[in-house]
This record gives sequence, C-alpha cells and structure tokens, in this order.
Amino acid sequence: MRSVFRFCLFLILASFSLQAQTQVHEPMKEENSLVKWISFNEALELNKKQPKPFLVDIYTDWCGWCKQMMRTTYSDPNLSAYINTWFYPVKFNAEGRDTIEYLGKKYMNPGKEPRSTHQLVLKFLGERISYPSTIFIGNNFLFQLNTSGYLDNRQIEPVLVYTVENIFRTTAYEEFKTHFQKAFYDTTKTKTLPVKWYSLPEAQKLNKKEPRKFLIDIYTSWCNGCQVMNKTTFSDTLVKDYISKHFYLVDLNAETKDSLNYGGKNYTNTGGNGTPFHDLVLELTHRNLSLPTLLVMDENLKTIDTLPFYLSPESLEPIAWFYGDNAYKTTKWDEYLKKFGEKKKKTDKK
Repeated sequence: MRSVFRFCLFLILASFSLQAQTQVHEPMKEENSLVKWISFNEALELNKKQPKPFLVDIYTDWCGWCKQMMRTTYSDPNLSAYINTWFYPVKFNAEGRDTIEYLGKKYMNPGKEPRSTHQLVLKFLGERISYPSTIFIGNNFLFQLNTSGYLDNRQIEPVLVYTVENIFRTTAYEEFKTHFQKAFYDTTKTKTLPVKWYSLPEAQKLNKKEPRKFLIDIYTSWCNGCQVMNKTTFSDTLVKDYISKHFYLVDLNAETKDSLNYGGKNYTNTGGNGTPFHDLVLELTHRNLSLPTLLVMDENLKTIDTLPFYLSPESLEPIAWFYGDNAYKTTKWDEYLKKFGEKKKKTDKK
C-alpha cells in the first residue's frame, strides 16, 4: 500500500503549495538530506507568525545512525516534501552551545567537556538519552511525542500523520499506528466481507422503505487519517455487523462535485464558497470542518452529533451502541461509557 500513501502526500502538497511557499529562511545544508533543516531558534521565531508542528532531530556529530537517517529516511523525496510543508524541521545538536528560550525558560549547555549534554535535551529525553531521538511537537506546544533510535520511512510515516492531522486528540499513538500499518502495508487478504457503503442519495432512498439512523463519514482523498479510518475502522469486527444492522453508512467526499439534495434543497460545489469543499458539507458542519468528521443522524436526517477527528474501532464501538440503541435519549455519555466499559470487561473475562 506504499503507493497509496505517496499519492496522498502529493495531493496534500498540491493543495497547499502556497502555504509551503510562505517560509522565508535559509535552511541548513545537510549532505544527502532533502529536508530543509532550520535551527530551534529559527523555528520558534517562524512559529510566532505561522504556527506549525515541530519535528526535532536530536543528533550528535559522532552518531553514525544519525547520519544514516539523513542519507535514507530524510532523503526520500515524498517524505521530505511532506515534512518541509507541514513541519518546522529542526536539527538540534545535543552537544551544541546555543541558548534556547523554550516555553518561557532558557536552556543552554553549561558543561565544559566536549560531549556535555544540552539542558533542553535533558528536558525532552530525561534520563533515557539516545541518539538519534526525534521529538514531535504539535498543537502549539500542547502535544509532544518522543521516539528514540533510527526511524525508517515505515516507522516515521504514522507519527507524522498522527501529529499533523491532530489524531492525538482522540487516539493513543500505538493504537493509531496499528491501524495505519494495516491500512497502508497489510497485504493479507481478509476472509470477511467489506462493510457496505452508501452514497447519500442511495441511503435516503432506502431510508424511505426501511428507516435507520445514518453515519455520514466526511473525508477527502488527500487526508491520510481519513483513509486509515475508512479502511480499518468501519470494517473492524468490533463494529461492522452492528453498524450494518442499525445504520446507513454513507461516504461523503468533502470535495465531491455531485449535486446533492438535503432537506428539500439542492447543494452544489462550485468553489464559490472560497474552499474546495461542497456546500452541503459546509452546511452540515456549520462551516467548521475537520477531517475526518463523522455525523450521526437520526431516521429523519436530523443531526444528533458531530464527531470531528479520527476515530479508531475501539473509539467508535461505544459511540455506535450509544446512538444505535437510543441510549443517548436517556443517559449521559460519561455515564454510558463507564457502564459500557464495565460490561465489556466482564464479557472479555468469560
């Protein structure tokens, strides 16, 4: 599935090329690397004007695997283009002498010996110091994920997407990584039938004869988290059969050019709204679209809930039951989730 991921990266770069061109700095030159590295202080200054996640490569001059990562992972054209567009890529010498003010505190290297460690490295890594280490910082410094050791393309891709697409808001990294690998790299053929998807017109027509609730999955072809969710979440055995019985599962491409009727009104996508997104998508999300977004609707196509960001099968399972069994009408979500978890633990013990 490698080619699929590369295609997604190309689409993202094509859609947001103007944003990438707003960076005005002289990148550090690193032999064999296509990533446009900058210093930590440069990244902090640029971030004041245009916030982006940070990818911090912590290295030393004597670290062989650090150099190997430059020659391999960071020399991949697609991967480096993605990093250059969506991150401030920082090369940070763990034994350097720069003074860095980070989150209101100054860090330096007070040691006099040649291989003394910078204080900011100690903040990031604590006692578990190894090189290379890669730090991913997102959401205006509220999110941080540390990785240690050499990372090849397959290892670094899920954490890049996890950081850029705000998947950390809903899902633990190891959980997302498992589903990411399954979506893009797993070549085994499943014996189970795929989940049944409907277009919005198909679901509306069927609903007249057999009323059900709707799950409307709003996505784009260039959203990697959307692809992972579409390929793994809804077809997972945790939820597939239940969803098929209680919902019409609708795939709605946010950029579709189809004319769609909703509530007796026709909606189109002419680009007149200043975005590439369909007017109906903007209407349903109240012009506050996150990708992916899952809409839960009742049998009359009235929105019950709007769920932004990626959902794993484990996250979707209690949500599907909460709405599918109409528990939302009598029970608060937190209370229901607690009972659902207790019931699941008892079931798993049997």
